[in-house]
Amino acid sequence: MRNVVIGFLGTQLDMGKRKRWKPSVSLCSHPDFPVHRLELLHDGRHLGLAEHVRREIEGLSPETEVLLRRLDLANPWDFQEVYGKLFDLARDYGFDEDREQYFVHLTTGTHVAQICWFLLTESRHVPAKLAQTGPPRGEDDGPGTLDIIDLDLSRYNALQQRFDLLAREYSDLLKGGIETRSASYNAVIDRIELVAGTSDAPILLLGESGTGKTELAQRIYELKLQRRRVKGRLVQINCATLRGSSALATLFGQRRSHTGQAGSERSGLLHEASGGVLFLDEVDELGLDEQAALLHAIETGRYYPLGSDHEVTSRFQVIAGTSRDPVRLTAEGRFRPDLLARLNMWSFRLPALRDRREDIEANLVFELSRAERELGAQVGFSTDARDLFLRFARDPATPWLGNFRDFGSSIRRLCTLAPRGRITRPMVEEEIEGLRKDWRGANADDDHRLIADTLGDAAADIDPFDRVQLAEVIRTCRSSSSLSDAGRCLFSVSRKQRKTVNDADRLRKYLQRFGLDWSMLAG
Repeated sequence: MRNVVIGFLGTQLDMGKRKRWKPSVSLCSHPDFPVHRLELLHDGRHLGLAEHVRREIEGLSPETEVLLRRLDLANPWDFQEVYGKLFDLARDYGFDEDREQYFVHLTTGTHVAQICWFLLTESRHVPAKLAQTGPPRGEDDGPGTLDIIDLDLSRYNALQQRFDLLAREYSDLLKGGIETRSASYNAVIDRIELVAGTSDAPILLLGESGTGKTELAQRIYELKLQRRRVKGRLVQINCATLRGSSALATLFGQRRSHTGQAGSERSGLLHEASGGVLFLDEVDELGLDEQAALLHAIETGRYYPLGSDHEVTSRFQVIAGTSRDPVRLTAEGRFRPDLLARLNMWSFRLPALRDRREDIEANLVFELSRAERELGAQVGFSTDARDLFLRFARDPATPWLGNFRDFGSSIRRLCTLAPRGRITRPMVEEEIEGLRKDWRGANADDDHRLIADTLGDAAADIDPFDRVQLAEVIRTCRSSSSLSDAGRCLFSVSRKQRKTVNDADRLRKYLQRFGLDWSMLAG
């Protein structure tokens, strides 16, 4: 392979004004780096110097072919002009990478030219490595120093390992230092790390209550702070607490003129979040008026405080969280589709704890450590107590309705009540029974609400015996694509014992008992 070097003529250095060292000449004097062709870029005013340098190189290195390329620059410090001229040069050059390997000489030329060379080689518009030369050190009379820099970082294992380590540190930050094994959760975290570290667009966190949306939002803010994406603070608000006339004042602020009362001024949460992150937890609980005003503030960075005739500017990034399906809420007219479109550019669904049972033990260790810090005492399980709790927690029949909120509360209760810091098997058995009792009550309440929402006043005539069954049928119908699909799911066992199967007809007749049909539930 022939070595081809492209570089600017050094209008000062190649005159030998620095210790008689001439970078273009010395570049061709390194015995371990033969230069087969050197292409010197020069303007018309320095043609004489360029020809003098060419003769000197030919006398010192006869095997080096020196080509003089005229490149006139009205202002060599004008970035747009220099980059445009070099880009045109690269586009018309005709690189032959099968026969030649290319280098760009960075030492000569203005700093603007050096930046342009770097951008063109990094983007592979110029398929070259960078050559950096320097004068001899000390009393050395040799050709000086030569460093070759390849911008293909994949060739630098040590650098790549540092980048990989940094990426793992960011990922660990988002996971709170927990060694998670869930493939679905880890994939979500990896994607969030890429988005949060490079984009300022809104992020929407979806997931059931207790899946960790609030803690993850705080960690995303910490990541953005470390990556210098934000400088301000994290402002967090539970939108379910914003009700009535005070909601707009809480978000956008209020001037004294709005109420006429002294001391009624408020800066507003959007003002406090300027330069930072605004976390809107349960964003779907906002009223439609508040949603419209919020959308305008997110898109423009401007809004009117209550009672003010002048706009206020506040630039902030948004993280929103919801435990309900915003698409369904939009279809029901309870969430503005334009706000959803704005928030939904990057949406991430956090899996429920029952879908991350492989992470139970790691989260147990994490919750124990957190409880110890809160209590200021060391706490641990006996072996049989730990085994029992893990079996219960991993059991597919354990619903964990409150997800990590239930899980963390359970561990803190056990740690608080542990005599002499030791959690015993009887304590775990009592805690398990308490959790099951709470979940049975919660399920009963959910079934009652579901049937009441579906049947209205007629729900009072449903026997408790039928209530559980009917609630399951309603849930299945709402999540199925057709009546037949719902019937196959509900009668998956009994249908195997029948000679003739018509699941849709069986389900239709069951629904008719309660005055229901498929069209009422499918919507």
